[in-house]
Amino acid sequence: MNSDFSGQLVTLFGGGGFIGRYVAQALLARGARVRIAQRNPHSAAFLKPLGNLGQTQFAAADIRDAASVARVVQGSDAVISLVGSFANMDAVQHQGAAHVANACAAAGITRLVHVSAIGANVDSAAVYGRSKGQGEAAVRAAVPGAVILRPSTVFGREDQFVNRFAGLIRMLPIVPVVAGQARFQPVYVGDVAAAATAALGDARAAGRTFELGGPEILSMAALMQWIAAAIGRRPAFVPMPDAAAAAMARLTGWAPGAPLTWDQWLMLQGDTVVADGAATLADLGVSATPLAAVAPEWLVAYRRHGRFAAA
Repeated sequence: MNSDFSGQLVTLFGGGGFIGRYVAQALLARGARVRIAQRNPHSAAFLKPLGNLGQTQFAAADIRDAASVARVVQGSDAVISLVGSFANMDAVQHQGAAHVANACAAAGITRLVHVSAIGANVDSAAVYGRSKGQGEAAVRAAVPGAVILRPSTVFGREDQFVNRFAGLIRMLPIVPVVAGQARFQPVYVGDVAAAATAALGDARAAGRTFELGGPEILSMAALMQWIAAAIGRRPAFVPMPDAAAAAMARLTGWAPGAPLTWDQWLMLQGDTVVADGAATLADLGVSATPLAAVAPEWLVAYRRHGRFAAA
């Protein structure tokens, strides 16, 4: 395994996003020159002070546009693709993944890390899972040696998962629990970043798929109880019948800001956990971080008196 990327240019699609900022920091710390490629590179300007002079570049690219993708990968030693979306899923997660992989193949770039998700399956009933699976297939077809990472639900200070539930629990005296039996294996964003950089520097990872999960498997109901305890709240949790949740997702999920889309409901019908026998974080030399080890650092903001709350 080579953890030193000094002088190498790594193009990072989606580098200014939630996972991307952690991957960028990990690469910069290892001496890589990092090219942040995204539709609005100015939104990622906060990354510039993290590198040395000239170590960070910014390039405008829309993953849905093959020409812009091909342009920004030129001169790269390696590429990491992190872009995902709950909107325009086929265009971003299938066609976009294909654009990145095809551009790498055309440029002779064999070191490609593609971040997908547990649940990716070309036969999935959910557009999210299906587009992720089709994206993986396109990557494999264009760059057989690409490394595919499939994280479970990713948590971290800037996430839209743990924070979203914490916000609801803080506001509501009665909290409905949808798909309380669905199981997750939350993985820390720093561990996903460590896995991406390890995969890029380890020739033994080429052509393999890794499923990334944390050390704990929690049901939706148990996760919400854990969050409530962590922020010192005691709402009443009320399980929502599956029929009612499905009806809500079907009838209102199309609306902007809907609490649950139909596609999300379909994804909740399966567990988001590492499959038996899958290669994992440990195979990349990364130790999984428990939720309790890091989440209280930012969840304190949801306590009644913040950092001044009684323990």
